[in-house]
Amino acid sequence: MTVTATVNENTDRRTAAWERAARIWFGAIAVIVAAALIIQIVLIFTGGQDANSGANATGPVDTRLVRLFSFFTIQSNLFVLGTSIALAVSIRRDGRMWRILRLDALLGIIITGLVYETILAPLVHLEGWAFVATIGFHYISPWATLIGWLVFGPRPRMSWGTFALAFIWPVLWLVYTFVHGAVTGWYPYPFLNVTEIGFADSLRNSLVVLAIGVVLAVVLVLLDRWLPAVISGRGVPTKTSRG
Repeated sequence: MTVTATVNENTDRRTAAWERAARIWFGAIAVIVAAALIIQIVLIFTGGQDANSGANATGPVDTRLVRLFSFFTIQSNLFVLGTSIALAVSIRRDGRMWRILRLDALLGIIITGLVYETILAPLVHLEGWAFVATIGFHYISPWATLIGWLVFGPRPRMSWGTFALAFIWPVLWLVYTFVHGAVTGWYPYPFLNVTEIGFADSLRNSLVVLAIGVVLAVVLVLLDRWLPAVISGRGVPTKTSRG
């Protein structure tokens, strides 16, 4: 066996080991998010606490479900769930739509973690299974997803075109939130509650969060271009991947 063949074999083994570790990591994230979502849906049907607001579920079941899936937290976790399952199945997954979904998952879940910890956590008092669900939604999912991306990648996967298209979902969510709130009087978060704080303050708060999202997305795109990639888009681990 030549030296070159030995080096290539060792490289292949390391690559396979990293890929197994990445699939296990993202698979574990998917299991945790799915478990949190199942717990929360059961609580919705049984009149338990909502892990997003701390309120007990009331009203018709269909209204409870619409409200549940109107939370940015839940939508972000759904992006994480879908992309984590996809990565657990095929760690080198790529494609234009995939890149947008992956950036949305990262961006949305980081915003979820930051906003919950800095604004919402002191206002929400959870017990029992709702507390378990919020650990999955607001603590494990955000930071495990970010760590997984930082450690494993795969990179490069982002461009400025991806950056622009990734903001379609957050903007549509804000439009939906204000329209839905105007029709029903219900808003998912107190800092967007037009009834309580007025439209001007609600709009200002939403624009602040959106601006934070833009900054985070810029950082993610730059890191995607410059960070070393354990798993790259070219089939082998690389030390630099500028895309």
